[in-house]
Amino acid sequence: MSDDGAHGLTVIAFIGSVFSPYYAWSRDKDPFDHCAMNVVLYGRPGRFAMTERKAASLSRGADHIAIGPSAMEWDGTELTIRIDERGSPLPRRVRGTIRLRPSGITAGPFHLDAGGRHRWWPMAPSSRVEVSLSEPGLSWQGSGYFDTNDGDEPLEDAFTRWTWCRAELPDGAAILYDVKHRVGGGRNLSLGFAFDGTRRDIRPPLPAALPPTGFWRMPRETRSDDGRARVITTFEDTPFYSRSLLASTLSGEPVRAVHESLSLDRFRNPLVRLMLPFRIPRPLGG
Repeated sequence: MSDDGAHGLTVIAFIGSVFSPYYAWSRDKDPFDHCAMNVVLYGRPGRFAMTERKAASLSRGADHIAIGPSAMEWDGTELTIRIDERGSPLPRRVRGTIRLRPSGITAGPFHLDAGGRHRWWPMAPSSRVEVSLSEPGLSWQGSGYFDTNDGDEPLEDAFTRWTWCRAELPDGAAILYDVKHRVGGGRNLSLGFAFDGTRRDIRPPLPAALPPTGFWRMPRETRSDDGRARVITTFEDTPFYSRSLLASTLSGEPVRAVHESLSLDRFRNPLVRLMLPFRIPRPLGG
């Protein structure tokens, strides 16, 4: 998020794109043949790009990953992301450089399920970001977050839904992650991190109701110190996913939290998967 709150940006490098209809429909289920660099710019102007590419378009090593014309590189202190993507269904280009500088790195991953088949590592809960885009022409600085997920089975096989949110605190960040397991039960994580990445305990916040999204009526909920939260902006409203900016209270502080809700029951609907190619093109040549 930009410091002035006018812009937001999400970049996700996918290997075995979990939301890819082509991956779900494929016979061999080869994750390397279903890669994408997803770029979403919120505010004005906005952009959405998520072109799926084949294994020949993937290059990776211990400190870098490239998918098609876009890449991420880690030099030990800074993550540099170079973006060159074209959106869909509107073919508007997004091109430029993002630099993310973590204030600290956390100790390691968390398991989201009892069997340890799904792992999440909030590597850098508190970071500074510099965004410089040539298309659209836009530059800003703000606060950022860097994590990684990996798993051994499709998300929809393990979970029915989840909610997640992250908020900047004066001395670090708070992250809430609530997952519902398909076999019943779930896991609620209430995490606090200092700027240097050290984990600290925070009191589990109270459930806080949120209104569903306006168009697709995606259910939303979160947690806060006093059981109250307010939607400031809905960034993303889709049949199975929403991303929003919330106002709430965490660790005794008034915060603005980036929040997401995911319904994997909705995602499993065959009609929803038939809609996805309009947002996720897959060129014939890879």
